[in-house]
Amino acid sequence: MTETLLEPPRTVVWSRVCALSDLDVGWGEAALVGRDQVALFRLDGEEVLAVDNRDPATGACVISRGITGSRHVSGLGERATVTSPLHKEVYDLVTGACLTSPALRLRTFATRVVGGYVEVAG
Repeated sequence: MTETLLEPPRTVVWSRVCALSDLDVGWGEAALVGRDQVALFRLDGEEVLAVDNRDPATGACVISRGITGSRHVSGLGERATVTSPLHKEVYDLVTGACLTSPALRLRTFATRVVGGYVEVAG
């Protein structure tokens, strides 16, 4: 007889970070969510994406200062990106995958906008 133990579902904790109006479209901002430095990027309207602010190539917390843009990814279409200000690696803001150095990856965080405020799952 095999017994399968299921872990209880993890409760998602949402942290209010800032007002949506505090974020400029196309620019990054850094925020502390729990113990994590997170880079927030407002794309359009109420769409905000969040990734780890720590550059996986160097360990420096600079991703929020990166250059935002987009790149066509085969099979996925046009993707929102950020380019690290240090070594110029390009990261997909949705998946965290590095498009220029596949061994590198940014951790991603779920976001939502509630009542005009940006919240990040941590």
